[in-house]
Amino acid sequence: MLLSGTVVVDAETVIHDGGVVVENDRIVVVGDRSTCLEQYPDHERDSYDLLAPGTVGAHVHSVQSLGRGIADDTELLDWLFEYVLPMEASLSPEAMRAAAELGYLEMIESGTTACIDHLSVAHAGEAFEAARALGIRGRLGKVMMDKEAPPGLLEDTDEALAESERLIQQYHGVDDGRIQYAVTPRFAVSCTEDCLRGTRELADAYDGVRIHTHASENRGEIQTVEDETGRRNIHWLNEVGLTGEDVVLAHCVWTDESERELLAETGTNVTYCPSSNMKLASGVAPVLDYLDRGINVALGNDGPPCNNTLDPFTEMRQASLLQKVDRLEPQALPAQTVFEMATINGARAAGFDRVGTLREGWKADIIGLETDITRATPLHDVLSHLVFAAHGDDVQFTMVDGDVLMRDGDVLVADAAAIRSRAREFAADLDAAP
Repeated sequence: MLLSGTVVVDAETVIHDGGVVVENDRIVVVGDRSTCLEQYPDHERDSYDLLAPGTVGAHVHSVQSLGRGIADDTELLDWLFEYVLPMEASLSPEAMRAAAELGYLEMIESGTTACIDHLSVAHAGEAFEAARALGIRGRLGKVMMDKEAPPGLLEDTDEALAESERLIQQYHGVDDGRIQYAVTPRFAVSCTEDCLRGTRELADAYDGVRIHTHASENRGEIQTVEDETGRRNIHWLNEVGLTGEDVVLAHCVWTDESERELLAETGTNVTYCPSSNMKLASGVAPVLDYLDRGINVALGNDGPPCNNTLDPFTEMRQASLLQKVDRLEPQALPAQTVFEMATINGARAAGFDRVGTLREGWKADIIGLETDITRATPLHDVLSHLVFAAHGDDVQFTMVDGDVLMRDGDVLVADAAAIRSRAREFAADLDAAP
């Protein structure tokens, strides 16, 4: 396939009147449109105003999609234990499948081609099957909770680890590596030391498996961990093996100097979730400090109950503006840096090789956007538009691994209307209230 338009290769390179040639799952040429047409005159053709790398949602909760709007204006731990966890516990396998499909559908429709997905304790296989069917690139993980969990989610430690291993054996690396696994303890508050240490042992036992958990999102969480362990959160996670280049820590809002040094020394990945942090009044993550230390910072939406959208463009805008107002520096987190966080940094955190830019030999994960709209007029700077003005519903084309998932705004890999209808039916029966 030969795609043409203004090509955003990465955060530094834009080719006006450009072309991208795709064969199988790879990009084979990126360059001027005329050159691509000369070299590949017989390829199927399609054109969009803007072509860009698909974004990477480096911390999402697809299976919370049925709970969009159920717990607005609520503090984090109340939000989690009184609303969201009871909602997750109430989901049947069929409802879990519907929730995951809804989450992945929203990603496809709004320009997210890859994600690191924090699922739930039960029925995680339903989400893996949904990801496979809809064609999203995903690093998914069953949640583990072996303490401080509501009925329906509390697990025996050994059983939690055994189920995680079964899912690794079943799904890690399937579909030519498009689906991969992350061992996923929910957070230190709800996991015993044995569970956390078992997480590291399990990840080390399988090549390419990573670790994904929440950390230091809320001051109450940090105090709980310190009361129980005598250590601040990041130091405790480091002691039990949950730091390193194969670890993704979501949020990291409240860290001190020693914890930031530790994150940098260990090469641990951090995912910044600005909309969630604002909505739950968790605070402002010290993203500029992390970047200055060389820490890889990716971007995530978190879950629909605390965002309430999986739109990556909204998240890019919020990411930059929140840092600017927090630091009182208009230069803080410019568009180029935010775009890198949403693409190549996210791919690096997820451990997806050759994903996150439009380069020859890299995976064909590509989105196409329209700009013949008032909000894009005039368009002085393409990167500025993508970060500060674009919306997910501007996306008209989504390709993952060379497969077209959406063309001209029509999803090709699923019946979008049917997914929305099933989601409404299951959402009507949610057990989400305290």
